[in-house]
Amino acid sequence: MDKKEQRRIEILLAALELFSQKGFYVTTIPDIARKMEMSVGNLYNYFSSKEELAQEIIRYVSQLLAEKIHAVNHQPISTKEKIRRIVKIYFDMAVDQPQMIEYFLRVYLANREVFSDGCEGMICVAPFMTEIMVFFEEGVRAGDLRNQDFFSAFGLFMGYLGGMAFLKGENVLPKELQSYSDEIAENIYRALKSDNAQA
Repeated sequence: MDKKEQRRIEILLAALELFSQKGFYVTTIPDIARKMEMSVGNLYNYFSSKEELAQEIIRYVSQLLAEKIHAVNHQPISTKEKIRRIVKIYFDMAVDQPQMIEYFLRVYLANREVFSDGCEGMICVAPFMTEIMVFFEEGVRAGDLRNQDFFSAFGLFMGYLGGMAFLKGENVLPKELQSYSDEIAENIYRALKSDNAQA
């Protein structure tokens, strides 16, 4: 990775943190430049607008998650174990890099108008969606998961993960988030498994 690309990622991560803490509209380009200890003009050499920066962040987070799930998809393990590992990946990120999950929940989902031009539909989260789709397709092919509409299955899966991450962010969970991994994975598996799959 060259210096310019490294600096670009540093800007993404700084903006990600500020957007997650303060919100998209409250955070300004000068705020981000100040955090980076660079001039506003120099920051515009990397990103032409706050909206472009916001869209690049969601692409970055999506790609990061996709790479981790891709690795799980290519392991010779059961569908049930894949679910457990995907849940662990998401919960670990929610604990170790909470700004990434916060960004998804509080910026990407809450400010859809920011993503309407250039990130329509699921374009900006396509790598993540693709890997989840691969996971579902392989689970159905193996006879472990029910053959159902992708978005129904995806909504159930992400509802569990997003809901738990939200509760963690609100500091209402009585235990550490990761301690729920096995139970949540089991709940997801039971909700999605085919009638012929093992319990």
